[in-house]
Amino acid sequence: MSKLFIDIGSTYFKVAQNGKIDQYFRDFNKNIFDDLNSKCADLVSQYAKEDIFICSSANGGLSTLIIGLTNSFSLKYAINTAFNSGINIIDTVLYPKIEGESVPVELIDVVIVVGGIDSVKKVFDEKLLTYLEKVNYQNIVYVGSTKNAAFLEENLKNIVVLENIISNKLKIQEEALKEYLTDLYQADIVGKEDIKQLYEITSNQIFSTPYIVNRALPKIHERLDVADPFIVVDIGGATTDIHYSRDLVNDNILTENGYDRLVFKKLGVFKSRESLVHTAKNNEFVFELLEHLNVTENILEEQSEAATRVLMQLAIFLVLYKVSKHHGDYVELNLDILNSIVLTGGITKVLTQDDVDDIILFFYRKILHFHHAPTILLDSDYEIWTYGIKE
Repeated sequence: MSKLFIDIGSTYFKVAQNGKIDQYFRDFNKNIFDDLNSKCADLVSQYAKEDIFICSSANGGLSTLIIGLTNSFSLKYAINTAFNSGINIIDTVLYPKIEGESVPVELIDVVIVVGGIDSVKKVFDEKLLTYLEKVNYQNIVYVGSTKNAAFLEENLKNIVVLENIISNKLKIQEEALKEYLTDLYQADIVGKEDIKQLYEITSNQIFSTPYIVNRALPKIHERLDVADPFIVVDIGGATTDIHYSRDLVNDNILTENGYDRLVFKKLGVFKSRESLVHTAKNNEFVFELLEHLNVTENILEEQSEAATRVLMQLAIFLVLYKVSKHHGDYVELNLDILNSIVLTGGITKVLTQDDVDDIILFFYRKILHFHHAPTILLDSDYEIWTYGIKE
């Protein structure tokens, strides 16, 4: 018997069977389970619960605050694992400067504390406790030096202590933290009534869609003509993700995983539209880009198909800009050696190949001063997630 794959997105349902993928625009007047049933009940009824696999980004994902000892190892390692587990990072705090750091105003799903190899003592002290008293968080996990674990367990209620993410050879040990974050996402789903109902049709664990897409990347060459190093840009209704080959970064992370993920939580085209427009207006190159597209800045205030198309093109430009050498707040990717760009997500149903080629070539000419761009592929059927969910 074949399997049925379902992706619950912030804007669409995607349903895949026997190599065929159908998409359904969500009805936000219904909860997720009822909406899915109204569209796909006959299809779902043909499959046993164990043959139905579901991933979802509709519950918004989990948010994390990471407190680390150094940028070079602890923060970098924890950020890497959190992103690859499908977790949204709200803020990071460098522990030596914690007394001057601001406290996030929103509720944090999980705080990650990391720092020091196992032979290092007294990494954290009362400064950490004082800071955490001001943070509104639901869960806390420690993945640092084992010699500091007892102090934290004595002073922080319900802290979970896992294997140090940093080995004595400074290699990343991410499996324990990744499993914890994945299980936490699962628990979050159970707490969301409309997603929890999906367990009426599946007996398999529901994973986060970004985690599934990242897991699909080693298999992408089997279906698409992609050359390493490459990136996958997933632009949806609420967020934009970049999944990338580790060949594109110069850092000290030693890991067996060849691919990493970045998330831009406020660069979506529908739910994050206002934030996307704000980011665009504050970018020094965007007005020149709008002129290149033969539109005025008034298009940013319109609610039309033409405006949505332009916003999607802007999202592509902005996310590439944020990981280029001209922007220092995110991981810098060596885009000058990039061979392939795969675009997936909701934009592939709106933008044409020419739309995408035009905007990426503009980026490469204007920002990198190249007169050519990498090979650009559109995952028009939005099937990349199906490669990962089959595991």
